[in-house]
Amino acid sequence: MKKTVLLTLFLTAAAAAGAQPAPGTPWTLQECIGYALDHNLSVQQSALQLEQRAVELNTAENSRLPGVSGGASQNFSFGRGLTEDNTYANANTTNTSFSLGADMTLFNGFRTRNNIALGKLNLAAATADLEKARDDIRVAVAQAYVQILYNREIRDVALRQVEIDSQQVVRLEALQANGKSTAADVAAQRASLAQSRLTAVQAENNLSLARLDLAQLLELPSPEGFDVTVPAGDLLALPLPAGPEMVYEEAVDCKPAVQAEETRLAYAARNIDLARGGYLPSLSLSGGLGTNYYTSSGYAGRKFFDQLSNNFSQYVGLSLNVPVFSRYATRNQVKSARISYNAQQLQLENVKKQLYKEIQQAWYNAVSARSKFESSTQAASAASESFALATAKYENGKSSITEFNEAKNQYLKARSDLAQARYEYLYQSRLLDFYRGRDLTL
Repeated sequence: MKKTVLLTLFLTAAAAAGAQPAPGTPWTLQECIGYALDHNLSVQQSALQLEQRAVELNTAENSRLPGVSGGASQNFSFGRGLTEDNTYANANTTNTSFSLGADMTLFNGFRTRNNIALGKLNLAAATADLEKARDDIRVAVAQAYVQILYNREIRDVALRQVEIDSQQVVRLEALQANGKSTAADVAAQRASLAQSRLTAVQAENNLSLARLDLAQLLELPSPEGFDVTVPAGDLLALPLPAGPEMVYEEAVDCKPAVQAEETRLAYAARNIDLARGGYLPSLSLSGGLGTNYYTSSGYAGRKFFDQLSNNFSQYVGLSLNVPVFSRYATRNQVKSARISYNAQQLQLENVKKQLYKEIQQAWYNAVSARSKFESSTQAASAASESFALATAKYENGKSSITEFNEAKNQYLKARSDLAQARYEYLYQSRLLDFYRGRDLTL
């Protein structure tokens, strides 16, 4: 129960952290994650499963207590029946009885103890499952968040392209008016401007869809007015681990997915002990109190309270049950429990291997993204210089519109490649930190 109290405090703190920012205020990644953890339905379902396991554990723990029950009955008999004097006669009789009984299991092959241990393991596994669900939401929110940042930068690149093409259309129209440019050049540049505007519209739509994806993860009623902040900092200052093996060594000790399966392995081992309890005898203690009141028509009976006092009785009993032959049911239950244990060992190994594969993929993606980011930074710088020179040459009449557009397209493509590499590296490097048990931040 102590774990449940601590978990409740943890969830309360997460709810406070998940408070919604003021309308129109961009959300940070931490605010998005906190809000999603508090409102996402899959997380809430896992939390309910945890509550259910806590109730089941409480039931198992209380099974050690004695059971007490009381009863009362009223019977009416017509015709020939037993009288108060223990003789039979034709008479109408009534019988009122009261009882209070208790029973307690003294020994049942350690089944009670094992059931309590199983309940605790179930609660621990549910706690790990809840944290895994929270981890999954954290990763999904971070991925959607980075997608918004990337789509926003691509939108900005597209708008910059529209701006450049619009300026050139105005310039060429002025030159045409002075007889220094042809109608074909103007038409070609107008076509380029129309294509740029179409690209900008598509980029804006992609950005809106990315906002919608994140808003749905957060269970927001609408993405209207929803936006995120842009992280600051030097991406190249983000160090990478020495290799995936180092990340895995830390992750296998802290990730809830592994902890949940390790707990279930301990559950399977305890379940074997529970099945073996079927070979052992069981002993129970019972006791109770009872009394009754009896009347018969035609006979003068004693008063109600006199009869209750005279008929008052008590009993105590022990019951021993020794299993002799259970049609091999107990033996097969033990075999089944061992098979389940072996299956859970494979499941644990599979989860660990899957975790290592994910870390390997994230690490190599991060290495590739860092290398691409470094080269894209240099390429974008070179493309910017080349575009500036091409613009100067074109405006001085030393190059054609085709050469200018080629330099412009190379410049815009370099900026797009840089944006993709930047946010790919940002996400993958932070994901590696997250595998190591650190907070997922940008």
